[in-house]
Formats: sequence, structure tokens, C-alpha cells
Amino acid sequence: MNPMQNVTPAREQLLEQIRADKSLPTLGVAIAKVVQMTSSGEDSVTDLAHFILSDVALTQKILRLSNTITYRTPGGTIVTTISRAIFLLGFDTIKANALASLLVEGFNDARQAHVVRQELVKALCASVCAREIARRCRHPNHEEAAVASLFKNIGRVLVASFDHHLYDKIQELSASHPERAIEICGQLLGCSFERFGETVLHDWKIPNSIISALQPTHGNQKKTNIGNEWIRQVASFSENLASILVNTDTAPTQSVMEERCQLMVSRYGIALDFDADQLQVILKTVDKEARLLANTLNVALAPITTSAITMPTKASDVFNEFMLTSFDTQQLEAGVRHASGKPVNARDLLLAGVQDATQMLASNQVKLSDLILLVLETLYGAMGFRFAMGFRFATACLLDVHTGRFNARVAVGEKYAERQRAFHFSALTDNSIFHLALSNNVDLMISNASGPKVQNILPDWHKQLLPDARSFIILPLVIDRKPLGLFYADRAFAAEEGVPADETALIKTLKGQLMGAMIKR
Repeated sequence: MNPMQNVTPAREQLLEQIRADKSLPTLGVAIAKVVQMTSSGEDSVTDLAHFILSDVALTQKILRLSNTITYRTPGGTIVTTISRAIFLLGFDTIKANALASLLVEGFNDARQAHVVRQELVKALCASVCAREIARRCRHPNHEEAAVASLFKNIGRVLVASFDHHLYDKIQELSASHPERAIEICGQLLGCSFERFGETVLHDWKIPNSIISALQPTHGNQKKTNIGNEWIRQVASFSENLASILVNTDTAPTQSVMEERCQLMVSRYGIALDFDADQLQVILKTVDKEARLLANTLNVALAPITTSAITMPTKASDVFNEFMLTSFDTQQLEAGVRHASGKPVNARDLLLAGVQDATQMLASNQVKLSDLILLVLETLYGAMGFRFAMGFRFATACLLDVHTGRFNARVAVGEKYAERQRAFHFSALTDNSIFHLALSNNVDLMISNASGPKVQNILPDWHKQLLPDARSFIILPLVIDRKPLGLFYADRAFAAEEGVPADETALIKTLKGQLMGAMIKR
């Protein structure tokens, strides 16, 4: 009896389960939001930083990854801010890693079967592969290729997650009859894995350029100038390479590896500009980065092998071996905190921010908006304005000479967009605490805002907008006695520990670095 006879396709039933799952719509919205961010203009960088900072777990994962050997900055300087990570690693790399983290968080938990984690590793591996190919080809569609490759096997991930028994059955029968793999999947699932993934990605409002890349390629590929076709080639190649590296059972012998690699060269070498030797370099790089990314995202690795690959030791490998050890990001971020939420190691965090700003200023590519965001984010994290119990608000206000107001231009934290729109005040001098700080050019740290002295000089708009602010900091930006703006950040708890002299000096250094950049501009 044919084991596939009288089997009702499970497609509609699975789609109903997926659409009914309360967590997946949220995951879909988050993924769609990141995918649709573009890499043009300053707003997209700020938007990506805001998105990552709104998720504490995602922030920690991106910072941890930014400080691994693969991405470590020259000299081993620790990266403690998302804005610095974006500046160093590039918008596309951070975006791809944020998507990978969202995908893993959405599907990888203790209840999931081993096959789900295995498919997730393949997805991560494929995404890394696409980025490596894109770096070599310098193709204008490189960003879409990395995202498409990450989602190339999303159909398999979904089926394995929601019905791993069905997934196992399809895999088992396909292994016995590889020539009928598509037919088997169609009869048991009701469509191919690719088509199933497309349906869900359409539900998630993912752009068509990404979805169309899920379709498989056939035969030896030719070079193309059509963007969508190139993305499809990269995604297909990346998925195949991931299948070579991520093995389900025992590692393949060297002869089998060589045979598979030769087939990859024949099918994709001309289209993607690589030969057998270059493929070995790609395999080695992808293996290393995929393992690192999977470990960073706490995904259990399936056996990965590059047994057929022999690579000479590179000078950069020797260089990394002798680099001075820098702080571990998790240790730096996860220190003991005061009752207010301020880290006990605030000085170390501020010093790391000063180092970040120094390196950013040394680059000719620095933008003032990036530097403002870096300083704001450093204050936000180092002074304890960002933590689980008191997740609050911080902003940079700049003077708008046309309207005669100080307006919040950049903000981070809880309800940042809503509060940024409402955080503004007239440039006309009054007796409020903000104008007192600006007119006297003094940095203020209010440890307890509930006292009558502070309440008497707090403006009404602040009391209405942030009624539960219990401690806050105001850092005016004044050049040649002309107030240009200020930094503001608050907590929901009083901060009786204050700010010692060494931390104050580092805060002033951060301010000085920004004002120096403003003067040059």
C-alpha cells in the first residue's frame, strides 16, 4: 500500500494553527517592521536603533554579537551602545542579525522539537552565507539577499514547529525517494515547503521581492542583471550550502564533501563569481560565523563540519590570538544595581561610551545625529535609565530658531515616540529648572524630584507628560554662552546614591565631545 494514499493535505489546518497562535502575529509585525526599514537616510538608522532598544533581550544579543571576535573593533574596544554597533558593523549587518534574533526567539524554546532548532541553524547559516556572497559581489540588492536567505526555509521551520510528526514523515519518505521529494511534500502537506512559507510571509506583509526569492532554482545558473533573479540565486545557493554545513546525522566523508562542493561550483559558480578554491574560503567563513551567531542566540548547534576544507592560517587569525582581552558585554551590562536601577559599574559604562565616541569622531563618516544618539544611549544605559524595573525615557533637545522652541529631536525608552512629540518648551527664559540649567550652563542631577523645592521649579508641561519621574538628569549644551539644547533622562525611582566626581567628569567629557563636533559643523 502506498503510504501517501488517502492522506488529507494538512496545509489549511496548519495555516489555521499558525494564524491562531497569539505570539506569531506579534513576531510577524516585528519582522515586517525591520524588513521594511531602508538603509537610505539618517531616519532609518535611528528607527532601527529605537526598535532594538525597545527590546531589552534583543539589545543584549546585538551587543553581545558586536563584541565577538568576528566583529571586534581594532584594538578590542568594547561596544556598549546600539548606535555604535550600527556605525561599526553597518546597517545591513545589524538589521540581518536583529531579524535572525527575532526568528530564533519566535520559534526556539524548550518545547520545540530538535528538528526546529536544526532548521533554525540552517536559516542562520544561509543568511551568513548570503552576506558573504554579497560582500564579494558588491551587488545593489545585497540587503534583500541576506533577508531572503534567512527566510528561505521558513516553510520548513513552520511545519517542524507546528507539526513535527508531519515534518518527520515528509523527510523520511523524501530520503527514501529523493526524486519524488516535491511530489511527496505536495501530497502530505498540500503544497511545497516554499509555497507554504510564501503564504505565511504574505500574511506578515513581507515585501514581494523577499517572498519571490523563496522559489527554487533549477539546473546550472547563469549570470543575471535582474535584481530579483539574483536574489533568488543567492537564496538558493545559501540554502544548499547551509545543508552541506549543517548535517543531520554523521558528518559526510571527505569524498562526499568534495562531490557536493563541485556540484555547487557547477550550479552557481558562474552566476555568483566563485570557483572551487573560493568556495572553500566561503565555506570556512560561513561555518565560523554561523557557529558564532547560533551560539550567541542560544541555539543548539547541529553537527557542523568542514572536514574537506583545509585553510592556511591567516595573519588576522594570528592577530586576534594576541589581542588584549576586552570587557565581556554581558558582565558589563549585568552588574549590580542601586535601588534606583543605576549600575554600580556606571563609571565603566560611561568610559566605554567615551571610547565609542572617540573612535566615531576619528572617522570621516561620522554624522552629528549618530553621535547625539550614541551619547544619549550611553547616558540611558550607564546611568540606569534603561533597566527592567525602571524602563524610562531619555531625549536630546535642540533649539529650533524658526519656532523659538527647544524640541526633542532624538529619544529612546518607554513610549519614546509619543513623549518625544510632546517634549518641547519655549526658548523664552523663565524660572523653570530647564531654563535655570541652560542660562547658568550647569549640569543637574535631581536625585528625588518629589521634594517641594524641585516641584516648585518643574514646569507644568513636564509634570503632565512625566508625572512619575522620580529622578532625572539635565545636561545643557551651551556654546559661547548660547544655549543650543540639552540632554534629559529620567527614572521612575529616586536615586539617593548621586553621581560621584569620576562619573561627573566622564559625563562632561561626553558632552564636550559632542559640542566639539557641533562647533566643527
